[in-house]
Amino acid sequence: MQRIRLRYTKRGRLRFTSHRDFQRAFERALRRAEVPMAYSAGFTPHPKVSYANAAPTGTGSEAEYLEIALTAPRDPERLRVLLDESLPAGLDIVEAVEARTPGLADRLTASVWELRLDGVAPAEAERAVAAFNGAASVEVQRLTKNGMRTFDARPAVVSLASAETPGAAVDRPTDQPCAILRLVVRHVTPAVRPDDVLSGLRAVADLAPPVPVAVTRLAQGLLDEETGTVTDPLAPDREADPAAPAAVSGAAGAAAAKASA
Repeated sequence: MQRIRLRYTKRGRLRFTSHRDFQRAFERALRRAEVPMAYSAGFTPHPKVSYANAAPTGTGSEAEYLEIALTAPRDPERLRVLLDESLPAGLDIVEAVEARTPGLADRLTASVWELRLDGVAPAEAERAVAAFNGAASVEVQRLTKNGMRTFDARPAVVSLASAETPGAAVDRPTDQPCAILRLVVRHVTPAVRPDDVLSGLRAVADLAPPVPVAVTRLAQGLLDEETGTVTDPLAPDREADPAAPAAVSGAAGAAAAKASA
């Protein structure tokens, strides 16, 4: 049985699709592309697809991951092209590698997020960031199915800083103030999401953007505790592939380093 790991995106209006919406669209794409999927046993077999740490509804992403199991071997790049052609624009399959190492989910320990605050002056955002970073704890509240929950969002935040320019997936407006923040956050329990950090900025510095904040995940992977960067989770699979050219791994590593810089 061959296992293929895919990186996909949620761009533009497709950021508002839920994870369940994506699952349905992806399973249709598997059928259109005639992928020889392995299926689970039992009375209701379903394709063997493992999703890892999906982004919340309403956030864009350049770094979503999943793994599929096949009953017959396929070339990963050819499979990527077929699946990408079978999905709507915005849900794009941008990378495919054969799984040659265990534990993809275990390598997703942190995320790099970009937050675009339209209508907020950069100086105001920097003041709020300084207050957040200087706080020993930042208590926020989130409504869950069991009621309102209060927790400290500060320990999960590896870094929060202003960015001079937004990432490639974000269009910067030119007719109004716009602050761009770069956030690196650990994947902990309870999960600390970008909206929790925004709630924290409001709590410690009264920062309240006049319009909804555009949030995009730029990368997710293994956190390097020494440097605070997030590494490419597919790099070990490329490095374990004897047929993979060294330039591919190097280019991917450089892209991941740029996203987490």
